[in-house]
Amino acid sequence: MPCRRTAASATLTALLAVGALAATTGPAQAGDRHHPHRPHDHDRIVVAADGSGDATTVQEAVDLAPTGSAERVEILLRPGVYHGRVDVDAARTNLTFVGATGDPADVVITDDRAAGTPKPDGGTWGTSGSATITISGDGFQARSVTFENAFDEAAHPEITNRQAVAVKTRADRVVFDDVRFLGNQDTLYLDTPSVDVPARVYVRDSYVEGDVDFVFGRATAVIEDSTIKGLSRDSTPNGYVFAPSTSKGFAHGFLVVDSRLTTNAADGSYFLARPWHPSSAPDNDPRLVVRDSWLGKHLAVDDPWTTMSGYDWLPGSNAEHRNVGPGARVTADRPQLTRAQARDHEVADYLAGDDGWAPHRDHRCR
Repeated sequence: MPCRRTAASATLTALLAVGALAATTGPAQAGDRHHPHRPHDHDRIVVAADGSGDATTVQEAVDLAPTGSAERVEILLRPGVYHGRVDVDAARTNLTFVGATGDPADVVITDDRAAGTPKPDGGTWGTSGSATITISGDGFQARSVTFENAFDEAAHPEITNRQAVAVKTRADRVVFDDVRFLGNQDTLYLDTPSVDVPARVYVRDSYVEGDVDFVFGRATAVIEDSTIKGLSRDSTPNGYVFAPSTSKGFAHGFLVVDSRLTTNAADGSYFLARPWHPSSAPDNDPRLVVRDSWLGKHLAVDDPWTTMSGYDWLPGSNAEHRNVGPGARVTADRPQLTRAQARDHEVADYLAGDDGWAPHRDHRCR
């Protein structure tokens, strides 16, 4: 389980954040590239829109980072709204984005294109191309930052392909801690480098919002101790929370644990999930387990799992366990894990892989 914040730790967090911000208020000097409490071989790159850091844009900071780094490289983002797409390429390994104040609302990385938005050189961006940030470098981490796709559906009725990704991951060992993911359709795209190469993502103490399939992809992903909000879009149904597309050879799909699924939509207007079978992988095996979580009134209570493109759920691949709240119920159409089965769906089962990766055991309290 991740460490829980107490009043004392929250106060300490605030003091540390103020200290970190104060330490970077002047123009960056050569010595400012290193955190005062870390070994000097751990670089730090400061991003500030006013020019007082090492970079004025997030992409510029990424480009300044070394390639193939085995050590962690910290990109400290001072408060502000940073516009423009960001690409963390596969060579930029072990990057950490850190919001300087410790409040994710103070640092917003945003863009506003959708899948159907025209490209300057012709054609459209497509779902993957719409992403505000694409993460291909293994070992990426982000803390106390907001990622947003601000595409305005109402302002662009001419665009019918409205998938608008805030974050797309294609890397392994990715951690999001105290992060906000904001968008509408297809907000959080958790992918892998290819259909036969697995990748793991751990999201904790974070906030995700959207409306259609807004947490989706084939990565092995755990969302723990987080809030997942389904937005009302004045439609029937309002939307679908999850759309996993797990490859058949992967051991696990999505796991949601100790989280809250909330809404501002009408009662029973959402499906919990539907299985995504891309045309490139029609024989995949989409899998999702939601356990020990609070489910809001928006979920279709009797049968929250539905079909997609003619594909139905496979028995035994998707289930719930010990959920509570107005959207939780045990029925014949809501498969439940037994206590014995639940032991195979713990956080470590999804994240350990062959290397024993265990970010959930990091008890560093922020």
